[in-house]
Amino acid sequence: MKSPKIGLALGSGGARGIAHVGVIKMLEEEGIFVDYIAGSSMGSLVGALYASGIGTEMLVKLAINLKRKYWMDLTVPKMGFVSGDKIKEMVKILTHGKDIEQLNIPLSIVATDLLKGERVIFNKGPVYDAVRASISIPGIFVPQEVDGRILVDGGVIDRVPIRVARDMGADIVIGVDVGGMSSDEKPTTIFDVISRSIDIMEREIFRHRVVDADIMIRPVVDQYSATAFTQIEELIEAGEQAAKQMLDTIKEAIQAGGSNET
Repeated sequence: MKSPKIGLALGSGGARGIAHVGVIKMLEEEGIFVDYIAGSSMGSLVGALYASGIGTEMLVKLAINLKRKYWMDLTVPKMGFVSGDKIKEMVKILTHGKDIEQLNIPLSIVATDLLKGERVIFNKGPVYDAVRASISIPGIFVPQEVDGRILVDGGVIDRVPIRVARDMGADIVIGVDVGGMSSDEKPTTIFDVISRSIDIMEREIFRHRVVDADIMIRPVVDQYSATAFTQIEELIEAGEQAAKQMLDTIKEAIQAGGSNET
């Protein structure tokens, strides 16, 4: 029996997206390797680094050691507080300036066209341009212009790009939802206000959308701030534990051959 193709849909969630690293780490440890990756926002960053050949051990080290000062470049507010040049250059260096077509694992990155309100899917061209567009949280990051389009965060239109992974050819889609919002988390900065507002919007859109993932992994990350890249080890652990809880279900789906949805 032919092995089913596995797609991994990594969702948006700001700093909570570090939990994606833990999910991938646990899957690898169990011998579960993915054939396709689709990512929105933070999911696009983690997915791009992994698809470019950076192993889980190095992903963990990067997550722990890459402090905010290395990638956050504040600018005079006009269309955003963060210019995004630093993180774009960082992604370019880490992925060796590769185009998406050159990656080890087929990758699709989701962004949102701010003018047309449409989903934009990158499956070719420079990785760093696509990631920079997908992580552009409205009001925080300056939007990224690509081919005349003004692009912002992929999570605005597609928080967990399950259908994108399915359309890539996946028989089994594992979705990872790291969106969350603790009612006890009080916003203290303008970044918190913007991030929390977007969390609410994305949550409502996602709740009313038909979710057709075969498996949905939901790390318990509500207690962590989406804007504070501080509790990295805890976030990775949350991803590992959430994936571990779903291992039997994932293995059963692989054994059954997937849904083969179209």
